Order: sequence, then C-alpha cells, then structure tokens
Amino acid sequence: MAEKVIAAGLVLPDLARSVAEEHLEELSKLIETAGGEVVARSLTKRPAPDPATFIGSGKAEELKSLAEQHRATLIVFDDDLSPAQVRNLEKVTGVKVIDRSALILDIFAGRARSREARTQVELAQLEYMLPRLTRQWSHLERQAGGIGTRGVGETQLELDRRIIRTRIARLKDELEHIERTRVTQRKARSAAFTVALVGYTNAGKSTLFNRLTSGSAEAIDKLFATLDSKSQRIASEMPRETVIVDTVGFIRKLPHHLVASFRSTMEEAVAADLVLHVIDGSHPQFEEQQAIGEEVLAELGVDPARIIEVYNKFDLAGSEHHWFPDPRRSNAVAASALTGRGIDRLLEMIRDRELKGGAVMQLEIPHDQARLAARLHEVAEIFEQTQTDEGTIFSAWVPNEFVHLFEGFSVAAERVRRAM
Repeated sequence: MAEKVIAAGLVLPDLARSVAEEHLEELSKLIETAGGEVVARSLTKRPAPDPATFIGSGKAEELKSLAEQHRATLIVFDDDLSPAQVRNLEKVTGVKVIDRSALILDIFAGRARSREARTQVELAQLEYMLPRLTRQWSHLERQAGGIGTRGVGETQLELDRRIIRTRIARLKDELEHIERTRVTQRKARSAAFTVALVGYTNAGKSTLFNRLTSGSAEAIDKLFATLDSKSQRIASEMPRETVIVDTVGFIRKLPHHLVASFRSTMEEAVAADLVLHVIDGSHPQFEEQQAIGEEVLAELGVDPARIIEVYNKFDLAGSEHHWFPDPRRSNAVAASALTGRGIDRLLEMIRDRELKGGAVMQLEIPHDQARLAARLHEVAEIFEQTQTDEGTIFSAWVPNEFVHLFEGFSVAAERVRRAM
C-alpha cells in the first residue's frame, strides 16, 4: 500500500505562484516515482523562509491538521531543510518530514542497478546524512571507566560519524577505480564518433536512444527511469563508426552531493564528439528545464559548438509550434523520438558533424607502401577497398589531422568506381 504524502512548498517574492505550482507538480511526480501517494498539497507565501520551521509556526499547525485529515504519514518539502527545521516540523506535525534532496536520494537508491550507480548513490546519501546526524542516540552514550581509561570514551554519535567518514573514504576510492576503468573503455572506443544524450529527466532520452540504436532501453513516463549510462552503435549508415551514449537526467535543485557523485557518469558528455541536448518541447516549463541543462553542461565545460538541441515530443505539442526552433538553424531540430518525426533531419545533422571532422577520400596506395596502408586502417573509416595490380584502392573517411599523410595518393572518383 502506497504511503500517504503531503507535498509542501514555499512561494518567495521572486517566484510567481504559477511557477511554484509547477514546481510542486514536479515534486508530486517525484513522490509518485518513489512509490508514494500525494493526498494533499500545500503552498505557503512568505517574504523569507522561517529559520525555525521554514514555513512559520501557524502554517506548521495547518500542516498538522492536513496530515490528520488525510491520514498522511509523510510530508515532503520542495526545498532543502536544515536539521533543526526538520526536527521542529516533526514535533509540530507529528509525522515524518523530509526535503527534496532526501526524496531524490531515495529514488536514486531504488533505481541504481550497476555497481557504479550504487556506489555513487551510497556516497551521496552518506555525505547528505553526515551533517544531519543528531544526538538522538545520547542515551546509548558509552563512557569507559576505571584507571587508565579516562578520556577515551566516545558517544554513539561520534562513533557513527567516524564509521560514516571511513565508509565515505572507501567509496571515493572505489569510484576512482571505477572511473579509471571508464577512461579505459572510452579509449577503447576513441576511434568511434561518440554522441552523448543529455537533458532534463523524462525529456525522452531513452526513447531517442532506442530510436537511434534500434535498442531496447527502458523508456517509461517516469522521472529518473534509468540511472546507468549505456552505449550502443547507431543503427543508421554513417561516415564512420558511431556510438550513442545515454546519460543520467538533470533535474531542478539536484542535490549537490549527487552532482559530485555522478560527475564521472556525466563526464561522458564532456568526452563525446557531439552532445544532443534533449528538451521536452511540450512541457509548460521547457525553457526552465532547458536553462538547467545548459547550466550543467556549462559547469562540465562542454563547448556549445558541440551541442545540438533536440526539441523532443513534437507529437504532444498540439497546434502551437511557435516554440520550436527555426528549421534553418544548424544546431537545433524539432523531433518526436516516439513517432520518428524529425529523426531523419537529426541523423543528417549528425552526419554533417562527422564529415566536418574529416574528408572522404579516394586513394590508391601501392603495394610497397604497406606501412601507409596500415596507418590508413588505423586512423580512418574504410568504406570499400579493392586490390589491383599496382596496389589497393580505398574509399575512406580520413580525419582532418591525417589528411596530409594521404594527399599524394588521391585518385579520381571515376577510376575508383571502375575498380570497385
């Protein structure tokens, strides 16, 4: 049976109520994703957060009545709360209180599948928990007694903190080892052109991943349906080997511990040759979600020139398409990963980016230049090759930095067609 939950938020002077309501709607979806049932919502307008209870004592009493009325056992706030605010609110309302960060950490813990994701989530949870430990175990205080033992006693709280710090250190070491493995994997596919999918959670990245790769990644209408990055070859014909990499979704007010822990996963976007920023164009707050994505990409140091904006869910847009990009823009496309509309244009844009990084060359390399032919196989994407009496005729895509090595062996396309 789903836990009954109240979603609560604060409307500050710099925030429009309609936007605050949208934020609370997203919080409600997060609660449902975590397995809860939202039985009521509460928005409080204040000039500033109350230091003691965040929403003020009067509103806290109202929340108590609301919880009793709906038999709610949990209240989730859309903002981060201090440990003191949580304690005070729980004392007034008589039910458990958590904040947005704790909720997202809980969702991530339930969704983590791979060793890397589980390690990242546990690290984030412990770093979130450490400053929030309280003296609730003071009755278990253990002070050693007797001669020679004075001053060595530790409270249970201190022991817990020490255990958590030790565990955090171990998890960080483990993540460093995992990251070294990830770097090795990136090097192994360095010859391939990599395309990373990034964007706000539930923007349709997994659906787009499946569309581009003919894959079967989980794609459901839920926030953070998938956490683990995954990679697969693109299903369409491309100038060179092309790999699509899916990444964890962004979200408003993502806990900074999670951002730090999942940085290695997000580094896939930094290392990629091209980044597709997937935006749910049908969402009422798509501009805010787009801005959050741009902010994270900027923090990661991703060059804007390597980004193509994919305004997804065109099929849900209705008749109002004014927010979709100008079709003449070379860095944006409107599409529907679900129906396939606009995907051909997206593939064309990916091909163009690949071709800009090199040149398609028709080459004839003599038999006595075996070392040069081996170098071509090493750095280029070979489309076709045919043996002749004089040597080997190649049709290949050559990266710009290696074109000069083969320019002296270029042959006319007509001769290549005859040989092939």
